[in-house]
Amino acid sequence: MIRRTVLMCVLTVSLGWSIPGRACTNILVSRGASSDGSVMITYACDGEFLAHLRFEPAQDHKPGEVIKLRGFDGKIHGTIPQVSHTYAVIGLMNQFQLVIGETTFGGRKELVNPDGLLHYWTLMHLALERARTAREAIRVITGLVARYGYASGGETFSIADPHEAWILEMVGTGKGGRGAIWVARKIPDGMICCHANRSRIGEVPLHDPNCLHSDNVVSFAVTHGYWDPRSGRPFRFNLAYDPPSAQQIRYSDTRVWSVFRRAAPSLKLTPDFALGRKGAHPYPLWVHPDHPLTVADVMSLMRDHYEGTELDMRKGIDAGPFGDPNRWRPIGWKVDGVQYTWERPISTQQTGFSYVSQSRSWLPDPVGGVLWYGVDDTYTTCYVPLYCGIDAVPPSFARGDMQHFSWDSAWWVFNFVANIANLKYSYMIKDIQSVQRDLEGTFLALEPAVDQTAVTLLKTNPALARRYLTDYSVSHGEEAVRRWRALGEALLTKYNDGYVKDAKGRPQEVGYPQGWLKRVVSERGGHYRLPAGAVSEP
Repeated sequence: MIRRTVLMCVLTVSLGWSIPGRACTNILVSRGASSDGSVMITYACDGEFLAHLRFEPAQDHKPGEVIKLRGFDGKIHGTIPQVSHTYAVIGLMNQFQLVIGETTFGGRKELVNPDGLLHYWTLMHLALERARTAREAIRVITGLVARYGYASGGETFSIADPHEAWILEMVGTGKGGRGAIWVARKIPDGMICCHANRSRIGEVPLHDPNCLHSDNVVSFAVTHGYWDPRSGRPFRFNLAYDPPSAQQIRYSDTRVWSVFRRAAPSLKLTPDFALGRKGAHPYPLWVHPDHPLTVADVMSLMRDHYEGTELDMRKGIDAGPFGDPNRWRPIGWKVDGVQYTWERPISTQQTGFSYVSQSRSWLPDPVGGVLWYGVDDTYTTCYVPLYCGIDAVPPSFARGDMQHFSWDSAWWVFNFVANIANLKYSYMIKDIQSVQRDLEGTFLALEPAVDQTAVTLLKTNPALARRYLTDYSVSHGEEAVRRWRALGEALLTKYNDGYVKDAKGRPQEVGYPQGWLKRVVSERGGHYRLPAGAVSEP
C-alpha cells in the first residue's frame, strides 16, 4: 500500500521555523466590487517563520493509498484515505482558480478537541487538492471534519473561485466531541468583507441558500449555555462561540475598520467600536466600496498603518524621530501595573508571506488565476504575479531558513530591506516605494498582454502556453528579488552612519526633525543646553 505523508502545517508552504501565530488579515472582494469582474481575496500570513513557496502537480493515486498526518513532533497522528486524483496547487491557489486564506480567532478554549485529526492548515490544502469551486471546497472541509474530527481552535476561512467569495467560520466541539460547528456565508455581489483574528459572522439566516451551516450551529450553543433563546436577542455565531475581550476587539476590529474606512469613506465609519468607546456599534460583515476596486487598490488596502487617522502609527514618541510605524512585540505591555497595548496594523514586520489573488471567469483557468505573491511586511514587499497555470516557482522564493541569512532567499532579501529601513524610516520608505511602484506598476501594465498571448497559445499549443506563463512568472519573480537586493545595498550606502547622500554621493548631515528635538529639549534640555555668551577660562 502506497502511503503519502503530509506535515501538519500550511501544506503549500514549508515552514522553516514555526507555524504562524494568531495574527493574519484577509480581505474578500466579490465580482461586482472589482473593477474588472475579478473575485479577489487577500491573505497576510503573519508569524515569525520562513515559508517555502511550493508547486504541487496534479496527480493520480492508486486505490488504497492513504495520507499519513504527522505533527511537528514527527509522530503520525493518523491517516485518511487519498482520493483518486488531486489537483495542481501553486501557493494557496489551485489549477481551477480556487484560492483559500484564513485568520485564527481561537474562540472558546473548551471547544478545542485534542482528539480531532484535522487542523485548519491541513484542511486548506486538502480542499485545494480536491475542490474546483468555493462551494465544493466548503463541502470538502466540512465533510472531512465531520468524519475525522477538527483539531484547531476557532478559524475563519476566505474561499474564492472565479464566480463567488465565501467566508467560512469553524470551531470544534470539545474533547471527545465529533465533527465541528460551522457557518459559511457568500459575500453578496458588489460587497467586500474583511476578517482579522476575530469571528465576524453574527446572525445566521438558516434558510438562506447563500448561508451554509452545520446542523448543530444553534443547538450546540443552547445546550452549552452559550445562547439563551428566551433572552429575546437573536442568535449570533460570533458572540456564542467567540465572546470577545476588549484586547481582542482592539487587536482585530481596528484592521477591519481601516479596510472599510478606506474602501468606503462615504460610510464615515469611526474607530470608536475598536477603541472601546461607549455607544459605538460593531462594524458590518460587509460593505459596498465607494468605487470598484482594482488589483492595485486591494494591494494598497493591504498596506496600512492607519495613516491619516488618530491611530496613525507614524506619529507620537513611540514612532521615534523618523516616523517608524513598526512596534516591537509583545503587543501588550505594562508600566506600573497598568496594562497598555500597541496598535495592531495590517502591515506588520513579522508577516511571513502574503498574497492578493485574482480569479477571472472570462479567461481559461491557467490564465485567469493569478496569485500576486510577496514575502515579509506588506508595506515594503513587492507583489509578483504567479499564474495558476505554471509548473514551477521562482527559486529564490523556495529557499532559505531562519538561522542563516542568504542573498539567495527572497525572504531574507525583503527582510533585509524592511529591517534596514527602521534606521531612518521616513527617508528610506520613499526609496522603497519608488522601486515598489515601478515593479508592480510594470507587472500590472503587462498583465493584459500576457493574458492575451497565453490565451492564444492555449488554443494551439497548451504545453507552450504553460511554459510561457511559467517563464514569465519565474523570471519576473526573480527580477523583483534582484531589484530588492540592489535596493538594500543602495539603502545601506545612501544612509550610512546616519548621513543622507545627495545626488552626487556627498554625505549630508540631516539630523533629527524639529518636533523630535523639541521633545529632547523638554525632557533633557538642561543636560544639552550650552551656556549663553562667551566662556572665559578661570
